Amino acid sequence: MSAVVVLGTQWGDEGKGKIVDYLAQKAETVVRYQGGSNAGHTVAVDGTEYKLRLMPSGILYKGTLCVVGNGVAFNPKVMLQEMDGMIEKGIDVSGIRISNRAHVVLPYHCEMDGYIEELKGDNKVGTTKNGIGPCYADRDHRIGIRVCDFIDKEEFAKRLKENLELKNQEIVKLYGKEPMDYESMLKEYEGYADRLRPYVCDTIALLHDEIKADRKILFEGAQATMLDIDYGTYPYVTASHPISGGIGVGAGVAPRDIDKVVGVVKAYCTRVGEGPFPTEQLNEIGDKIRDAGHEYGTVTGRPRRTGWLDACVVRYAGMLSGIDYMAITRLDILDCMDEIKMCVAYKYKGEILNEIPASLKVLAEVEPVYETFEGWKTDISGIRTYEELPEKARIYLERMAEVTGIDLGIVSVGPNRDQTIVLAKDLF
Repeated sequence: MSAVVVLGTQWGDEGKGKIVDYLAQKAETVVRYQGGSNAGHTVAVDGTEYKLRLMPSGILYKGTLCVVGNGVAFNPKVMLQEMDGMIEKGIDVSGIRISNRAHVVLPYHCEMDGYIEELKGDNKVGTTKNGIGPCYADRDHRIGIRVCDFIDKEEFAKRLKENLELKNQEIVKLYGKEPMDYESMLKEYEGYADRLRPYVCDTIALLHDEIKADRKILFEGAQATMLDIDYGTYPYVTASHPISGGIGVGAGVAPRDIDKVVGVVKAYCTRVGEGPFPTEQLNEIGDKIRDAGHEYGTVTGRPRRTGWLDACVVRYAGMLSGIDYMAITRLDILDCMDEIKMCVAYKYKGEILNEIPASLKVLAEVEPVYETFEGWKTDISGIRTYEELPEKARIYLERMAEVTGIDLGIVSVGPNRDQTIVLAKDLF
């Protein structure tokens, strides 16, 4: 058995989908262990882009088992939209397996997500309003509806009625909005349940069978380390655990069964939503990076905030998740830059910080300590070996490894599968 984890080291949008898709060539099982339809992966194959929100990236390989774990906030409507889209493109979806313990995102979660943000005004978190936070909140309040309840017609009708009575009181009295209709919601979601029922199983037992059978398993995280509910820039975070430790609770697999952890690092930095971003460039440089990288959200389409690479953040991610290798993505986007900067430390009130501050007030006031590198000003998208990369690009990459303390494992020079340089030979 070989189990590899792929996770984001920054604020998400690092290109995890491309790395998972590439490694899935050798994997027999691909597992999504947290997050929901608020996170999108874009995978490019032979010039065709596939935008995935809930579906594991291994879906593009026929015969690969694609598992949606119990830690996922599961939106049945979105899942069926994705499945139908794949079927239209000739992709086989028979390998999908959905955890019977995953919590279901329902219409009232999405509505309340928007109402809460509206109520907060200037203090909003900047969610995608896909209902993920409210779904996880219901789980923690012990009123969530799990997939096993969802596919049980009698149980779902009962639980939905109970919950909607509670939610409508909140919607009307707290938010001043119109109540939601039980009968139409029940009918719509019973239809979804009928279609999805054949794909539901106990994925914990399934994954342990896969481990016993010595299968090659790939775990993919959504969002990224700095959006982790405990370790990210709280409260401007997601509502789950994208770090490698999230696999234990999100997939039911013990830490001893994980062999390698790959941290995906965008060669510069972006984030979506509110919160501190020490290396953000609110200037022509930021605009140039955004335009060159087409940095707009997969799910929302909103422009991403852009800046230089923050190696402090990547080093922190390495500590939290035990990252063995970095997978560097979007290096080619920096082809056009005359010079490139990397944040290697923070300075706060004249002193160097050796850790990521928990206080957002402090993080918002830190001064990035930059090192400057000469740009290589060369199109690297056609390069296929590390040695062929421009020396200036290799200097930048090797300094990144030195500052973070994490080995280089993969370097991506474009969106397609063949634009991938693999240095680590022991991933599978």
